Amino acid sequence: MMTDRWEPVAFKVRIDEVLRRFVAREADQFAAIDPLLSPVAEQLEAAVAEGKRLRAAFCYWGWRAVGQPDSDALVRAAASMELVHAAAVVHDDLIDDSPLRHGRPTAHVALRDAVRRRPRGAAAARSLAMLVGDLLMALAGQLFATSGLPAAYLARARPLWSVMARELIAGECLEILRTGAGPDTEASLKVIRYKTAKYTVEQPLLIGGALAGAGTRLREGYSAYGLPLGEAFQLRDDLLGLFGDPERTGKADADDVEGHRPTALLAETWRLAGEDDRARLRALLGRRRLDSDALDTVREVMRVLRAPDRIEAMIGVRVEEALGAVDELDVPAPARTALTALARSAADRQF
Repeated sequence: MMTDRWEPVAFKVRIDEVLRRFVAREADQFAAIDPLLSPVAEQLEAAVAEGKRLRAAFCYWGWRAVGQPDSDALVRAAASMELVHAAAVVHDDLIDDSPLRHGRPTAHVALRDAVRRRPRGAAAARSLAMLVGDLLMALAGQLFATSGLPAAYLARARPLWSVMARELIAGECLEILRTGAGPDTEASLKVIRYKTAKYTVEQPLLIGGALAGAGTRLREGYSAYGLPLGEAFQLRDDLLGLFGDPERTGKADADDVEGHRPTALLAETWRLAGEDDRARLRALLGRRRLDSDALDTVREVMRVLRAPDRIEAMIGVRVEEALGAVDELDVPAPARTALTALARSAADRQF
């Protein structure tokens, strides 16, 4: 059990343990159906082995900010947010054909060994990964429903699950539809809002609040805090994706450039660029297997145009907006302190 003081490391340990036990049991039951399923079961466990557990933390404090006490049942419900994230990550890596996550092969890459002797093995591995993501999403709902919270509490929050799924899938679809299109900052921010911001911060807060019986004003405050902070989180992620240390981020640094993804960083670069710089970018965006010199060229163009500084400024504005929203919330002091700390840690990070 936690004290009123926010202890992120201790909280992460609790979430990790809930996920480890729950997913291990589900993976065992899945693999027991047939030995051939063992590699797929392993990917269920791999999908939840790492993570900052921010989504669980926002759900937890959405509950606590209403005045509700710490509870193991609530921690289990909050952990379900991490299964939603795990499902989204498996699907996102599959869509983007990303090779690494947390420094390890992504599910569709890891599963190639299981089908290496099959016809169209790579396609089969991708199909298996898709199903891993589907099952993780189903398990998220199961963990939430069996958390131990009263049925009436769960019923208050259940409608938000369909909202969260609709917004998350809409964001993923928008990214696919915008990929390779003309860079546009507002369009990129809309992708960020629906693909990441809402399910990372806003919806976990709202779900935690709904479980606790939060009123309209507090729910509105959660959105005023959660949306800008979620956008800041993804803007930081986009910067780290190209300018961060892959050893720390655990991701391939060429993904966004090779995929010609509709990031705000690229959109701002394009907006600031003259025709010569745009020509240099056109020659590289969307190309597969870029070498370090090509990536350095993209970075150089961005730095000269000060596009990363523009993104840093956008992050700063959004963090301040989120912190201002916290100041307006009528919540217990521990919740205010935790939400403030979470805002700073989510946007100011190196991985």
